[in-house]
Amino acid sequence: MHCLNLKIVTNVNALSFPGRLSSVVKDCNLRVNRIVACSVPGGSGSGSGPVQDSSRGSSISRSETYALLKQQLEVAAKSEDYREAARLRDSLKLFEEEEPVLRLRRLLKEAIAHEKFEDAAKIRDELKEISPYSLLKCSSDATTLGIRVQVRSVYIEGRSQPSKGLYFFAYRIRVTNNSDRPVQLLRRHWIITDANGKTESVQGVGVIGEQPVILPKTGFEYSSACPLSTSSGRMEGDFEMKHIDKVGAQTFNVAIAPFSLSTFGDSGDAI
Repeated sequence: MHCLNLKIVTNVNALSFPGRLSSVVKDCNLRVNRIVACSVPGGSGSGSGPVQDSSRGSSISRSETYALLKQQLEVAAKSEDYREAARLRDSLKLFEEEEPVLRLRRLLKEAIAHEKFEDAAKIRDELKEISPYSLLKCSSDATTLGIRVQVRSVYIEGRSQPSKGLYFFAYRIRVTNNSDRPVQLLRRHWIITDANGKTESVQGVGVIGEQPVILPKTGFEYSSACPLSTSSGRMEGDFEMKHIDKVGAQTFNVAIAPFSLSTFGDSGDAI
């Protein structure tokens, strides 16, 4: 089993994926493969560029193309290059027309912007029909008894085989102890649901082979992965924890709010 080392941090910044995930762990008793070279498009240096995989060469995937177009549009807008922004916006619109979920997401935004709420309701129902979790963000943030859990998921094209019904998602979790008492993470519990409504409930000891102690005003983060049989799904769950500053303290559950697993990420965020 390959896993990332647990990283303890004292200053907690915004949750994000690193430029390169050298490995991911087998979680939820699901079979995964090691990611040898994976990076987020749009980065800099040797770690940037699309996911590389010997089975498919260096060709860029549709999800990566979509991510790049969105990133380039954001850059053009920030630099006030309106002509380039308009060109990229047209390219995105053409791209979205070929992808039913993306097209409906765009139409939903337009309907809401123009206060056409009846049309928006119909579009939302259609979206739920073809992709049940497409309106759920690929990130979540929840706090229980001062323990904050932030999650972000990302689709890993290079380890996926859609023709065989395998979609590979990585996710990064940050747990921050904003309380004034030290806690220990004892167990994890995940509920994983695919686009067909098939649900799997999985429990395990600790995370990535550890039962970390989290002191007040500190936190830790780790990366893991989840293969899925459909191109979208959702995950949610909880961590079982206990306070360790008092003998015999009762355990308590810390919520992990639902988040989406999606090949095209969030409608408004880069993948």
